[in-house]
Amino acid sequence: MPKLSSEEKFVDVSDYGRPLARAFVNQVQHTRITPVQVTYLFGISGLIAIFCILHGLYLAAGFFLILKSILDAADGELARTKNRPSYTGRYLDSIFDIFLNFLFLGAIWYVTNSSIWATLLAFLSIQVQGTLYNYYYVILRHNTEGGERTSKIIENKRPKAFPIESQSTVDFLYDTYNILYGTFDKLIYRLDKSASDAPPFPKWFMSMISIYGLGFQLLIISALLSVGLIEFIIPFFIGYNVFLIVFIGLRKIFLT
Repeated sequence: MPKLSSEEKFVDVSDYGRPLARAFVNQVQHTRITPVQVTYLFGISGLIAIFCILHGLYLAAGFFLILKSILDAADGELARTKNRPSYTGRYLDSIFDIFLNFLFLGAIWYVTNSSIWATLLAFLSIQVQGTLYNYYYVILRHNTEGGERTSKIIENKRPKAFPIESQSTVDFLYDTYNILYGTFDKLIYRLDKSASDAPPFPKWFMSMISIYGLGFQLLIISALLSVGLIEFIIPFFIGYNVFLIVFIGLRKIFLT
């Protein structure tokens, strides 16, 4: 089952890895490879990218960041293809993402002259930006017929595990997710509480918002690494916050 029906799909610039993810899934869908194992693979790819940053191998780091994005799309694609949705994969994916984002920026801080405070602000900025995109995207999926609903608009209740997974594992990952993401989720919710009551968002709006998707954020980091502009990555994501006001303002004024 796709995340959205074909009628509701929009141009998602953060999802550029989807075609390669589907090609990968086509090769492994009849094997014993599980979606969670693919999640581990994208975690490994992210760790290799960090290693490359620390050793000045910026082109290689950019490659493994893009590979991480492709595998990040592939785990969910494989889960839908095999009809094996799981909360384990949903939460593990997000937990890996936040730790890897922190380590990406930590590695960049280590090899540049960036301030530790600017680095922390850039990390918080990336998380807030990604949370806004996910918030609107999950609302769209819940407000359209046939949309995928494994992710919740507000994660305020432990979900019941699917038959293929352990409830204790889901509970542990849910609690971990809320510790790591709860503040970001609550902040975005307070900034736009009424978003879930709006009509389904138009495609142009979701395409604009998708520049805050993690895939596009990693593409920006990869591009800056590849052209030798590593020192601009941290200030870029701090300045990238300007679109928060633009997107939330557009939603509140025109999409009610």
